[in-house]
Amino acid sequence: METRKNLWTAACLAAACLLALSLPARAQMSNNGYAHADWQYNFPTGRSFAGHSSGWGANLEGGYYLNNHWGLGLFMNWHSNHDYIPRAPLSLSPTGSLTTDQQHTAFRLPFGMAGRYAWNRGGCLQPYVACKVGAQYAKLTSDFNLFESRDKTWGFYVSPEVGLSIYPWAYGPGLHIAAYYDYGTNRGHVLTYDIQGMNNVGLRVGIAF
Repeated sequence: METRKNLWTAACLAAACLLALSLPARAQMSNNGYAHADWQYNFPTGRSFAGHSSGWGANLEGGYYLNNHWGLGLFMNWHSNHDYIPRAPLSLSPTGSLTTDQQHTAFRLPFGMAGRYAWNRGGCLQPYVACKVGAQYAKLTSDFNLFESRDKTWGFYVSPEVGLSIYPWAYGPGLHIAAYYDYGTNRGHVLTYDIQGMNNVGLRVGIAF
């Protein structure tokens, strides 16, 4: 069910991106405004509850440049990672155990404020460095047999980013690419697993307005 929801979200984002490409917008929303709509791919690092890399993610961001370099805005992104755990015994209590395989899923939804410093605004190539800060909601689930164990948790989120907006035409949206690291303080407990923070590195590719 969660995978179907993620597929629907990705399809909606793709449709929105295609619609945006058809609009006769300027290379940026306005002289000082900016926005990105991205697909993202991430690689969990450290001890992860769901450690496989995944392309089930998207990023939305928009903001306003306060001067020639500094910008401030809002962001929201979401990502889902999955991991298959082979059949093994789990000690659930001093007197009870369970032998099963599992399907782990970690869904994350961070949102908050984004600040950036950009160079060459108004040019074809506009590099920048940025930092996102906010809250992160996470849902951690383990599906086994016909059952599911889950935990929902909130944490603090921070994510530095290096990116580039490319505007090859005087009119119309451009291309956005970025590399990022993110960390959430989310803690959770699912079956015998204790989650102490969530770390990822990733790449974003999308449309710049």
